[in-house]
Amino acid sequence: MLRIIGGRHKGRRLKMVRDPRIRPMPAKLKESLFNLLQEKVKEADCLDGFAGSGAVGLEALSRGAATVVFIEEYGPAVKIIKQNIERCGFQDRTRVLAEEFNRGVIRLSKEKKRFDIIFIDPPYALLLERNPLKVVKKRDLLKPNGIIALRHFNKINPDLRFFERFRLLRSGDDVISFFRHRLETEAGKADSSARNRQSLTRSRLCLQEVKPRR
Repeated sequence: MLRIIGGRHKGRRLKMVRDPRIRPMPAKLKESLFNLLQEKVKEADCLDGFAGSGAVGLEALSRGAATVVFIEEYGPAVKIIKQNIERCGFQDRTRVLAEEFNRGVIRLSKEKKRFDIIFIDPPYALLLERNPLKVVKKRDLLKPNGIIALRHFNKINPDLRFFERFRLLRSGDDVISFFRHRLETEAGKADSSARNRQSLTRSRLCLQEVKPRR
């Protein structure tokens, strides 16, 4: 049974997709995720990619997010997302794109949409076949101070070329990697080598691994 675990709608039951290909985020991991984000969620514009039942995006709305766009290509899951949105009364703060993630990102980019928080929770195998971080970077969907939370299998290393990873959250076989834009030097983009050195130093100082409390 899926539930919203915090915020205004704490305890609200959500419908879930009865399909083994859809992996709802465990409650303990979801709670740890939002405990780390804390105040950043309030008034944030969020994107919930590979949304499944929509539980992560709905959790964000319950905790004060301004808007959430859900991207999900699986028809039965899209239906469940819409039902869960209606159940929570979030119709005026949500949008559901029933299409493949990359296509949804391209659509939003053409509309000049940008987000404070982007949740990405693809099937593990799909992360090896596609590169969601690449398309998010290419289409400039993340606001300057935005955060990406990418859930992946602990033996999969996400592509680190496009954003700076600054925190890890581990729970069993699950990992959530947190990304942000790389730090620019004062000299700007012309001095790429200095920028890379500064980014590496910042990553070493700030990369933290967090485990959910038992």
